[in-house]
Amino acid sequence: MKKRDLNILLLLLTFSVSTFAQQSMTFDQAVKKGIYKKLDSIYPGGIDGNPEKSLFKNQDAYIKSYQQFIYELSDFLKKNNFKWGKQVSCFNKIYFSKKGTVDYFLYNFKEGELTETQAKQFDKLLKKFVKNAKFSLPTETPFAQCSPVKYNDL
Repeated sequence: MKKRDLNILLLLLTFSVSTFAQQSMTFDQAVKKGIYKKLDSIYPGGIDGNPEKSLFKNQDAYIKSYQQFIYELSDFLKKNNFKWGKQVSCFNKIYFSKKGTVDYFLYNFKEGELTETQAKQFDKLLKKFVKNAKFSLPTETPFAQCSPVKYNDL
């Protein structure tokens, strides 16, 4: 493949993914939309087991910033009267723009963890949260962060 063709392909992939920006959905929804693999090809992980390969060289600062981001989500949910009622396990994968804004927030709760009402309310509030949420550390490239999270009522 010629360099020009590769650049056009990357531009098209970037454009097609960016048209869905600032979305939140379950992993299953992302797979059904056909964007999950595209996202993983465009957004590298923020940290790596090998610190020299990490986008963020100060891993402690990165981890604290990510924890703060998750706390801000929890606080937003609380301020909007969301109640977990118990400790709830979730797996998140968040795709951030180079400006630190959320492009995509994917999540998955174990079956039976949430009531249908909680699931709908969480999805609705998460969609609002991602519109203004921002990762606090600067970067020069988009990146992704995934993690298990245990949510509780604050």
